[in-house]
Amino acid sequence: MKIVAVLPPVVELPEPSPGYLFNVEKAYNLHEYFASKGHDFITLSDANESLEPHLADMSIFICSPFYPAYLTKEKIDRAPNLKMALTAGVGSDHFDLEACAARNITVAEVTGSNVVSVAEHAVMQILILLRNFVGGHEQAINGEWNLPKVGAYAHDLERKTVGIFGFGRIGQRVAARLRPFDVKLVYNDPYRREDLEAELGVEYVPFDELVETSDAITIHAPLTEQTDTLFNRDVLSRTKKGAYIVNTARGKIMETDALVDSLKSGHLAGYAGDTWYPQPAPADHPWRQMPKQAMTVHYSGMTLEAQHRIEIGTKAILDNFFEGKAQKQEDLIVEGGEIVSPSYKIK
Repeated sequence: MKIVAVLPPVVELPEPSPGYLFNVEKAYNLHEYFASKGHDFITLSDANESLEPHLADMSIFICSPFYPAYLTKEKIDRAPNLKMALTAGVGSDHFDLEACAARNITVAEVTGSNVVSVAEHAVMQILILLRNFVGGHEQAINGEWNLPKVGAYAHDLERKTVGIFGFGRIGQRVAARLRPFDVKLVYNDPYRREDLEAELGVEYVPFDELVETSDAITIHAPLTEQTDTLFNRDVLSRTKKGAYIVNTARGKIMETDALVDSLKSGHLAGYAGDTWYPQPAPADHPWRQMPKQAMTVHYSGMTLEAQHRIEIGTKAILDNFFEGKAQKQEDLIVEGGEIVSPSYKIK
């Protein structure tokens, strides 16, 4: 079989990192894996023109949400041998799931591989925003010592209301990590988890109430038809004046220009996250220069520990595929000609 993967190019690191696996050379140690099984493994760092020659005869396609290759219906139509599209990570919205289902292509991802990493990143960015860390750090490196300029916009997290939009594996871990800060935790999700509310100290509220009452909102929902640009100009206008938003889910959940305008007007006090649309984000993406932000590139789920978990999980999915074994149900997004993941079945 021919297996094709899209991964970042090799770059020179300031110092060695033996555990780093996320490039075309290391490729989660899949080169050795596929060689041992007698399969052809092609790694690409460009998913556009360089992918075209391989569509006709590739059987498995692998990519990551951090460096996504958009597998459209048009590409799927030109890939008659494609049997599996595998996300080396979590979140498969870069694949046309309906088209995959129509062609009976299995879509799988390494569920749970980076939930701890993303949850920790989200909590970090909530604190960075409220404490005005970026302003203080910029003074430190620029030789300034203007305390009022920083302290006038710094807040404690204690006693604030934090709204968690999306209460799956990551949202639940965010709640567990925020609870010791003595905050009020509210959440909204299509699937209410009454069994976890007392344990995690969270309260279920309707979406509008979460938007209108939260001092900080952290987003952990998949990108679906229902969440695509859900946080549009109207929703952002209904947030509390001076609220903060952290989005480590998907950039397209936000309406790009509406977010910029809300920050410029001062309605939102700050925005952070690591997800953009499109990805990789172009150099002139408006979020790069918008005020009151603490954005990073999409690496929240790419800690060295997460990369190791992704390697193990990816190989387990491939083993099941080659050996004709059933996949773990939680790893499946599309199987048997239908979308089976509850996260993507919401209507």
